[in-house]
Amino acid sequence: MKLILTAPVAKLGVPGDIVEVKDGYGRNYLLPQNYAIKWTRGAEAQIKDITRARKAKEIKSKEEAEQIRSQLEHLVVQVTVQVGENGRLFGAVTPGDIALAVRKAGGPALEKRSIEITKPIKTIGKHTVGVKLHDAIKGHVTVETVPAA
Repeated sequence: MKLILTAPVAKLGVPGDIVEVKDGYGRNYLLPQNYAIKWTRGAEAQIKDITRARKAKEIKSKEEAEQIRSQLEHLVVQVTVQVGENGRLFGAVTPGDIALAVRKAGGPALEKRSIEITKPIKTIGKHTVGVKLHDAIKGHVTVETVPAA
């Protein structure tokens, strides 16, 4: 099955790529999750729009990624969470929560897909989270979970 990716998919490609996948993978995973659309000749024009939008969002160069990494290294963001009696969170802190907290703290706008949480954040305290800024550059941001009043 020939598809056009609309979102980054690990080990497959980035938005705008034309990929050939097995029918079941495309029909049962990529299409329902809106990670891809079916390839047609008319969709070729959509590829140009997708790649143009991706390039506008993408961090332009390694130098820019280094600047953003240096901003993130010094940034400590606070995420307010609901907490039970034992200091455990109801649920976990998501990449979307972290991206919003970074933006509120005056940091750069990050895509939630670029935030890499190795272990789920389910406790109060400081945690270090990875951020993929460029193919070769990763940064870290410190996330402090604070109980809601």
